[in-house]
Amino acid sequence: MLNIHEHIISLIQKPDPVILDIGCNDGADSQRFLFLCPKAQLYCFEPDPRAAARFKKNMNVGPEKVKLFEFAVSDRNGRIEFHPSNGDGEAKAWDLSGSIRRPKNHLTEYDWVRFDRPISVETRRLDDWCSEAKLNQIDLIWMDVQGAEADVIAGGRQTLSNTRFIYTEYSDKELYEGQLSLEAILDLLPSFELVNIYPREVEGDVLLRNTTL
Repeated sequence: MLNIHEHIISLIQKPDPVILDIGCNDGADSQRFLFLCPKAQLYCFEPDPRAAARFKKNMNVGPEKVKLFEFAVSDRNGRIEFHPSNGDGEAKAWDLSGSIRRPKNHLTEYDWVRFDRPISVETRRLDDWCSEAKLNQIDLIWMDVQGAEADVIAGGRQTLSNTRFIYTEYSDKELYEGQLSLEAILDLLPSFELVNIYPREVEGDVLLRNTTL
């Protein structure tokens, strides 16, 4: 049985796909894609300086293969507050829950996760970045932005119209202030159809396909 990374690569059916890893953390997913598809071109985005430092340490490939951009993808260009996460006990270095959205129900659903004082990070609109990068078509956006899905979509409508697949987290429990439900995400992406849902206890992941491409 194929795992999710293998399944997506099988759907893309290209030896050299263009993949955007938005909220890439330490690069674990990018490494999986690169292993499965060595000719892939990966553009990775991570605003948390701790995760970005680990990404640079873990990703042992040249910039012609993988490019890291240390800013948040959002609906504006400039600066924005980022809420870094930590954990209790053995999870004290937990940095997988940081977001440009304030934590809400996350505080009770995952009460072992702490959110420290916000830090200021750079933010860019996806459409503006893609225009500068001269990317006309994207095969996959792998998005793990912890409740900021609406911000990415708002700043990337042109880019998303040229994107074949989107894989994103979702939660219907508003873990972060203003987080979209799965239904609301689908409403904002009318040209995308649902390929698969990967449910978890509090949240889940979803794979979408652009029906116009």
